[in-house]
This record gives sequence, structure tokens and C-alpha cells, in this order.
Amino acid sequence: MAELDFAGPVLSEGGTWRFPLHQPLRLDSGAQLENLEIAYRTWGELNADGTNAILICHALTGDQHVAGTHPISGKPGWWTRMVGHGRPIDPAKHFIICSNVVGGCMGSTGPASISPATGKAYGLAFPVITIADMVRAQAMLVEALGVDTLLAVVGGSMGGMQVQQWAADYPDKLFSAVIVASASRHSAQNIAFHEVGRQAIMADPDWKAGAYAEGKSRPEKGLAVARMAAHITYLSEPALQRKFGRELQRDGLSWGFDADFQVESYLRHQGASFVDRFDANSYLYITRAMDYFDLAANHGGVLAQAFAGARHVRFCVLSFTSDWLYPTAENRHIVRALTAAGCRAAFVEIESDKGHDAFLLDEPVMDAALQGFLGSVERERGLSK
Repeated sequence: MAELDFAGPVLSEGGTWRFPLHQPLRLDSGAQLENLEIAYRTWGELNADGTNAILICHALTGDQHVAGTHPISGKPGWWTRMVGHGRPIDPAKHFIICSNVVGGCMGSTGPASISPATGKAYGLAFPVITIADMVRAQAMLVEALGVDTLLAVVGGSMGGMQVQQWAADYPDKLFSAVIVASASRHSAQNIAFHEVGRQAIMADPDWKAGAYAEGKSRPEKGLAVARMAAHITYLSEPALQRKFGRELQRDGLSWGFDADFQVESYLRHQGASFVDRFDANSYLYITRAMDYFDLAANHGGVLAQAFAGARHVRFCVLSFTSDWLYPTAENRHIVRALTAAGCRAAFVEIESDKGHDAFLLDEPVMDAALQGFLGSVERERGLSK
């Protein structure tokens, strides 16, 4: 059991939860997954009343390693600025859960997993999944961990989609919900960017129609290009200009197609490092799940109806002024739907020039907003005075 960089005797927990054969995951597509495995991490301890659990939902390229050190990259967890001693989500007082989504590639059942029917990696035989399927698996895990009601479910970007799905499908299991830089459905532009990434992967000769696990090569070039294209959408033009501008890598131009500009080198590095920790088929499946997400679709096209059962849930919605991937207008749409449904919803638009990735970066206003909201939730829940 490895100790994390938290002050005090807080230890990391987790592993892989294997569900029994009689408990398959039933999918929106009509298929089901047997031998379901969910990789997860927990921090802190569940209190005697079971009232202090917080579930964190990760974004597209995230995983269960929200804090501590990532076992593959060796870098800090993807949200260590929010999770830790003295931080808004604190293992000294919260029981924190974060799991790798179904379809992922960090231990949860996904296209790289071995199919019980063939004894080989699923590849494209893996069924198409949805955000609702991811949440259904999380709900099974939360129940298996002995949690009846979550103090909060928190997530940004795709994680925010999962939070909304939780509120729609499992409102009785929530006391509060935090949605950060997200949307209730993907725009045509978002779908278009994802399609560029998917086509880059599928155009790589090493993709082999999704069956690359049987060979010695992987579609690394295609996956790297997909990551490069997506990463541009996570940043704002002012952030790119401030960080790189038109600065060159060396004195003078190469008069060729090497990475002359620093921004080119940066994107190439992002692509190259990404292929070491992510599976190409998982990228296809998860981006497709995001594109399929439309929370209002099963509620007569009225988003407020999706939240009708969550009137008792306290909501906090955060957005960033320079986020053009999930702009403030999309987040306001969620807030208006929550208000129309009779839910209690706080909303903060945060001034930032860092783009969509601002929710992962140093943003003191976000820290304060989350700290304040969770503090009020804890008081209402009777966890603090």
C-alpha cells in the first residue's frame, strides 16, 4: 500500500473490482459486458454514517489516478491541485473515489481487454458504449464499495457529462453535484474534431482494422496526430500566443518540414507522450461515447426534464471565459435547465485566458468556488459547522 504526498497518515487504496458473472453491465446498445472489471482508486475513509463519499469523474484522456503519482508517466495525478490535504477535496475528511471509465485503457474493461468468447483482445468487437454506460458501471462500483449516497459527484469536461448523467439517472444517490466546463450534448464542431482524430487513427496502416493487439506494432502515428488535433481545442489562442507565439526552435528556418516553430515541437511532444499511456481503440470508443451524448434526447428533447428527479440535489456549475470547446453558453444552458427543473444551482463564470484546460490548471477562483460550495454542502450534510 503506497503512501501519497498528503500530510498525515492517508494511504492510497484501490485496484480492480471484478463483478460476478451474474452481474453483467447492460449497455444502451442492447449488448452486455460480462466479467466486468473496473479499475479504481480511493483516498480517505468512509465515515460511520456513510455521508462523506465524493466520486470524481475523469475527462477523455484521464483515468483513476486523480492524485498521487501516475504509474506510467511518473507525473502527478491529473487533479492534484484539487485533491489533497487542505485542498477542496480532502482525504482527511472525504472518502474519495475515482474509477477508469468502461472503454478505458487503465484497467477497466475496454477494447484492449480479453474477450471471454475468443480469448483475444476485443478490438472492434467491443460494443459501442455511452456516457450512461460509464455511469451505470460507476454506480455498480459505488454500491460495491458500500456507499449509498454520494456527498458529491464532481467532474470536468467529459467528467461533467458523467455528473449530469448521474443527476438524471441516479438522483437519489446524490446530495450534490459539480459540473465543470462541460455541455449537455456535443456540438457539430466538437463531433467534427473527434472525427478528424478517429480518421487519423484508422488511416494508420498499423491500426489493422482495430486488431493491432495481435501484432507487434500499434497505430502510434495516427493516435499522436489525433492527440495533437484534440490538444489544440483544449487551449485558447491567447494561451498559445503567450506560451509560444511564433518563436523558433533554433536560429533560422530549416527550409523543410522539421518542427521549426516551438508550437509545432510542443504538439509533437504531446502526441508522442500520449501514445505511451493510451490505447488507440479506447480513443475511438470514448470519443464516440462523447459524440453520442445528448442528455435531453431521452426526455422529449427537454433538458429540464432530465433533471426533474434531482430537485433535492445541490448543483454547482463552473465555466471559463476563454473555453471555446465547451463555452460558457453551453454551461449556462445547463444552469437554465436546472433552474427550470426546480433545482438549486450556483453558477460561476471564471475569467481566464487558458482555454478549456483551465479546469486542470492554476485557477484560484475555481479553487475558491469549489472549496466554498463543498463547504456549504458539508454543513448542510452535518459534516461540519
